[in-house]
Amino acid sequence: MSKRDPYEVLGVARNASPEEIKKAYRKLAIKFHPDKNPGDKAAEEKFKEAASAYEILSDTDKKARYDRFGHAGQGMGGGGGFQGGGMNMEDIFSQFGDIFGGGGFGGAFGGGFGSQRGGRNVKGSNLRVRLKLTLEEIAQGVERKIKVTKLVRAKGSEYGTCGTCGGNGQVRRVQSTFLGQMQTVTTCPTCSGVGQTVSKRGAGSDENGLTREEVVVPIRIPAGVEEGMQLNISGMGNEAPAGGVPGDLLVVIEEEQHPELRRDGQNLHHEVFISMVDAALGAQVEVPIVGGKAKVKVEPGTQSNHVLRLKGKGLPSLNHHGHGDLFVHVAVWTPTDLSKEERTTLERLRESPGFHPRPTAKDKGFFERVKDMFGH
Repeated sequence: MSKRDPYEVLGVARNASPEEIKKAYRKLAIKFHPDKNPGDKAAEEKFKEAASAYEILSDTDKKARYDRFGHAGQGMGGGGGFQGGGMNMEDIFSQFGDIFGGGGFGGAFGGGFGSQRGGRNVKGSNLRVRLKLTLEEIAQGVERKIKVTKLVRAKGSEYGTCGTCGGNGQVRRVQSTFLGQMQTVTTCPTCSGVGQTVSKRGAGSDENGLTREEVVVPIRIPAGVEEGMQLNISGMGNEAPAGGVPGDLLVVIEEEQHPELRRDGQNLHHEVFISMVDAALGAQVEVPIVGGKAKVKVEPGTQSNHVLRLKGKGLPSLNHHGHGDLFVHVAVWTPTDLSKEERTTLERLRESPGFHPRPTAKDKGFFERVKDMFGH
């Protein structure tokens, strides 16, 4: 499986336009096409690799995921993504044949590999579902079984060769003109180019021999996924008519909000409130982490808005490059409902030198900048 940078494979810059990407892919596809390099396995692998790269860079969503997460963002949970040598030739011809115009890959070389397939390889439609995950599930990764209702081949449905086109998917007509005989090739109107038709429909099936059925799909969610990320489960979408390639199941990730932690990429944030006394004398406080609790030390004299960092207590990287951090934001709580005795104690302390604000050199620098800003 190729792990080369798709930009490197196609030889384009990261800011290349869609037209430049398409042009670069077309050039490589022609160079390494199987019809031009019969029996050359190396050329065939380069042909597949170029198609894989184009699959990513020509798709806005896949390109954005690659730019942000690299290869880990492609095809998580199976299917799709930058597959390189693992791509199927039929998929390449069916998905990217339009790069060369109406004739497809086979037409670009006067027949050959593309024209030998007999009918076009129809793909079923994709299904999209949303999956909610807790922060704990995101941190650890999780396996789920989800129910989806999709089109499947009905029991008893049978397919046979199209009688109109003989399985070629195309109809050839010869017309006589004053210039001589002219041959035209069009998509078969009976099978829509598939090459097969429904010879027998199973009970309760539609005109394509398909019926809706609820199925359970097991999926694996890798650790570190984010809100809005899409996982591609290959071949688990709707089945295609006449035994074509099934579509994909697209799983969109949704994050359930944690009651105490806020996410920022791999990092997590938590706000902890401490009393004036704890801020002055120091204390040990308990804070939430993913899947548990941790105790952190608040140093004597800690000021409000001070931030404590718990290294490695954030979320794992999708690319397996370590963990983020947990940042604990300290807020000093000022009491609002004092008893008479508490008020008397605080009034006595107010006269103590230790309870008078003493700006640090950093604070003084701030005040000087404000003074210069306003001119007084």
